[in-house]
Amino acid sequence: MKKNILLGALAAALIFTLGGCSKKASEKTIAVFVPGIIDDSPVYSMLVSGIRKAVDKYNDTALFVMEAGTNQAEWGQKITALAAEQKYEVIISSNPSLPDLVEPVLAQFPNQKFILLDATKEGNENIHTVCYNQYEQAYLTGYIGGLMSKSHKMALIAAQEYPVMNNIILPYFTKGGQAAFEGTTVDFRVIGNWYDATKGAELSDAVIKTGVDVLLPICGGASQGVISSAVTNGVYVTWFDNNGFAKAPGTVISSSIMEQEKMAEQVTAEFLRGETPWGTAKMVGIKEGFVDFVQDDENYIAAVPADVREKMAALLDDIKSGALEIK
Repeated sequence: MKKNILLGALAAALIFTLGGCSKKASEKTIAVFVPGIIDDSPVYSMLVSGIRKAVDKYNDTALFVMEAGTNQAEWGQKITALAAEQKYEVIISSNPSLPDLVEPVLAQFPNQKFILLDATKEGNENIHTVCYNQYEQAYLTGYIGGLMSKSHKMALIAAQEYPVMNNIILPYFTKGGQAAFEGTTVDFRVIGNWYDATKGAELSDAVIKTGVDVLLPICGGASQGVISSAVTNGVYVTWFDNNGFAKAPGTVISSSIMEQEKMAEQVTAEFLRGETPWGTAKMVGIKEGFVDFVQDDENYIAAVPADVREKMAALLDDIKSGALEIK
């Protein structure tokens, strides 16, 4: 299959392709909308990798990938421009904000289909969503933070506020910390974007001065500033979405992961087989094998005492067996 690069609807967007320019009569066309930059985000890297794995198994499938950049104010315009080309049977993306962005697009282009990961929207026959159980993910992260904190003060440094952050990640990170130690508190700070590492470091420095000794960054490229501050100040970092131990061995004490690559491959294969359950939303978690907590990394074993690792293993076993339901 011929490879080329589309310099398409928007000059600011980078578009990559695994398919040819012209569409065969039998060829399926898939666009991937990346609301960010692939190299800056493991979540988006896993998204694209999983979709490509599925596409590589099928003949006559053209794949186009657009990077929309880190300015969220531009995402709606860019995804509208992608849909306006009216040549992609489905647009696949991943971000909790995407359902709100694509509904106005569908008002203009009612035949466009969307598959959205890490998002929730039910009842629209043009949309299928899959979200990861971030109740479990946030609780696990908070629990180990609560076990490891000496001051019983933690902080969540977020890129921005959005429903999943405000209603799930922050409260369940707090619940996990308080389950480990009843008096644990969580300071919540917002950077305002997904790339400002300097501000990430400044916010981290500020909360560390108040006694915080465990940080959870969920702020994209700005997370590097949080890690830098943690290393400098000798506090811990808990990591979200992928294995982050290598980012700062001895500082990063946990990685609660979502299997984005595996899910991206699965939903793409379903689409190519004509099996997408349009109009539905599903949640997958630990039992389904799409949320997990890394226990076998040598940096985890070196940084976290055995008794804490035993408590984390027991917690995971209880969730997997159904003895404990995080809700």
